[in-house]
Amino acid sequence: MGKHQTIALEIDGMTCAGCVARAEKAISAVAGVDKAEVNLATRGGKVILAENAGADTLRAVSGALRAAGYPAVPHRQRLQIKGMSCATCVAKVETALLSVPGVQAATVNLADATAAVTTLADNTNDLIAAVKAAGYGAEPLASGERPVDHAAEESAALRRRLIWAAALTLPVFVLEMGGHLFPAFHHWLAMTLGTQQSWLIQFALATVVMAFPGRAFFVKGVPALLRAAPDMNSLVALGTSAAWGFSTVATFAPSVLPAGTAAVYFEAAAVIITLILLGRLLEARAKGRTGAAIKRLVGLRPATALVERDGAAVETPVEEIRRGDMIQIRAGERIAVDGVLREGTSWVDESMITGEPVPVEKTKGALLVGGTVNGNGALRMRATAVGSDTMLARIIDMVQEAQSARLPVQDLVNKITVWFVPAIMGIAVVTVGLWLAFGPAPALPYALVAGVAVLIIACPCAMGLATPTSIMVGTGRAAEIGVLFRQGDALQGLQAVQTVAFDKTGTLTEGRPDLTDIRVLGAMTADELLATTAALEALSEHPIGGAILRAAKAKSLPLPPVNGLETIPGHGLRGHIGGAEVLVGAARLMDRQGIDAAEARQIADEFAARGRTPVVVAVAGRIAGVLGVADRIKPEARAAIAALHARGLRTAMITGDTQATAKAVAADLGIDQVLAEVLPEGKVAAIRQLQQNGRVAFVGDGINDAPALAAADVGIAIGTGTDVAVESAQVVLMSGDPSGVVNAIEISRRTLANIRENLVWAFGYNVILVPVAAGALYPVWGTMLSPALAAGAMAVSSVLVVSNALRLRFVAPVLRKEARA
Repeated sequence: MGKHQTIALEIDGMTCAGCVARAEKAISAVAGVDKAEVNLATRGGKVILAENAGADTLRAVSGALRAAGYPAVPHRQRLQIKGMSCATCVAKVETALLSVPGVQAATVNLADATAAVTTLADNTNDLIAAVKAAGYGAEPLASGERPVDHAAEESAALRRRLIWAAALTLPVFVLEMGGHLFPAFHHWLAMTLGTQQSWLIQFALATVVMAFPGRAFFVKGVPALLRAAPDMNSLVALGTSAAWGFSTVATFAPSVLPAGTAAVYFEAAAVIITLILLGRLLEARAKGRTGAAIKRLVGLRPATALVERDGAAVETPVEEIRRGDMIQIRAGERIAVDGVLREGTSWVDESMITGEPVPVEKTKGALLVGGTVNGNGALRMRATAVGSDTMLARIIDMVQEAQSARLPVQDLVNKITVWFVPAIMGIAVVTVGLWLAFGPAPALPYALVAGVAVLIIACPCAMGLATPTSIMVGTGRAAEIGVLFRQGDALQGLQAVQTVAFDKTGTLTEGRPDLTDIRVLGAMTADELLATTAALEALSEHPIGGAILRAAKAKSLPLPPVNGLETIPGHGLRGHIGGAEVLVGAARLMDRQGIDAAEARQIADEFAARGRTPVVVAVAGRIAGVLGVADRIKPEARAAIAALHARGLRTAMITGDTQATAKAVAADLGIDQVLAEVLPEGKVAAIRQLQQNGRVAFVGDGINDAPALAAADVGIAIGTGTDVAVESAQVVLMSGDPSGVVNAIEISRRTLANIRENLVWAFGYNVILVPVAAGALYPVWGTMLSPALAAGAMAVSSVLVVSNALRLRFVAPVLRKEARA
């Protein structure tokens, strides 16, 4: 680096002076560190680097601190990058960022022109300086901030340049190529205007095309050449300059050229620039649609809301809303922030968040999510989350994070593209040499046409766009149907899983028990039996009792008074109603009390076999009936399991329930494998057991699912679950619907297939057409590829890649709500 540099770090895990000493010792032991100072009060450290220290030194410092138990806290920064046009640009910007001390990782996305950088220090200015030194522009982006959308501005500028280029190129093309198409026109032109005069007009028009509409290729391409880091613009600049330069010599100094070789290719230079501008215009418009999902999410947040201030409802900018504010929501309005409903009832359309088209009923105490649409009721809510803490803001952050990710396949692409442009330049030089040595006379024009065609037809743009555009569109579409990829590499991991394992409670089931069966065995009616049972359970706190009490309340049944309630641990409840003893509990409670429960036991065994928990009721020493309570299976679960099987996936269920209950639920759903009676701490071992037969995705929703979500190859959290589960997962399903798993896998498979299609096209295009441009077909058919056609092919190449990625916008949910209902 040429001088001593001081880097400030944030260090975690220090609690005492001994920790400080150990952290300083770990840092000082790293080669390239002159001095280390650690401060316990600020939890910070200063590292003074030696003059010969490189960017790897701080990475070694980070590793040393982590090994010592005091990890350096990484900082996530985002930059908007300006001036990138191809995969070579991406590689150069990443290399520049990684060369900055303290940078641990850098990922550049060509599709949305952003860079995600993980650093150990707050060194934004150093990052921007490094990018500028590489020949590009950079601006910092705050957390959650969208990069400035220059698509419309860029498209408008390209359209103006294209119109000028086309208007100036058309006469050049007609003057030079018209005679080839219509010999009579050639003779007329020679007799009236003259060849030399025609060449002078073509020179003037082509020069203007290159100097003005085509200026950007030279402004960016020539400096890149001088830095020995050529890019796509460099290829265009070299190709058009070669055609224009040869033609200029032929026009003004033909005697310099070998006899019979004087010819002009001004139309090639002008047409190349015009067609490439056309391609970039189409590409810019298509790329502008790749981020449409994020734009729609951002557009869900209203600009203002009716906030109560000093007893009056005031139209307030959403940025000024604070936690605790009371907000009034009129019928049909979009909800501004997250909150709790305090007054009113309504149906709320949450489809933009969960992907579910059916509105959800909201009553007092219900959670309201910013960005959703109120129905026909007036509501009053208290704000609980505002700004970047709202669910909508977190969703946008997650989608942006996923879209910035680079899949492993992109690393191979980047390694190739670093050498791609220099390799093409080398191929062009070899092509010219071979044509000069072995081509037919006059060899020079053939060599020029072949060399220019090689430079122009090569397209690193398509390779650079192949992966990021598919990721952007795929993850954006996933968000629209309620699937959030928190980590981009989960896209690649999910399509390769072989087994999908589910937690039962809250994932496949509703997560709370409900009354499912009433079997009367005595003189009571079903309602009398339910009211009697609920009267005792009303004084209990057991979840099963709560299910029976809810069922009684739902029927508005009056509950008789209970005297002398007694809990019998492990058995049930005993009390008196109207002077008669009432027993509620397991069949063993009846055995203990000497009551004949043979018929009740048969019913209880039947209920248990169907996954129900039996509750036996006796009144005055005689069996009155049996109630069945179960955690109801979600209505979408069966269709989800069937859809997974249809895609060749195995399914498993991991639960703490008994074998009988678990097998009953699994049989009802058609699940292949059951791991029952698994304690919370045993779920990781269960995942490891399943992983012996291939990659596993685990779907859960609770705090005790977090370790299993982290241990699985892909962790999928139900968005209605706990924050701990969501944070441990790589994929989040915004609704509580297990069919979202199928949608996530479908999006993953379709996106990866789309990426493969793009890469096959991007690489296959270059592998096939570069030799064609070099003249590979001439020995067979005697034809050569015109540089103008090469420019057209190159322009179409990247447009096809982006257009193919845009097809992912139309991926439909596999299971629609209407079909599951």
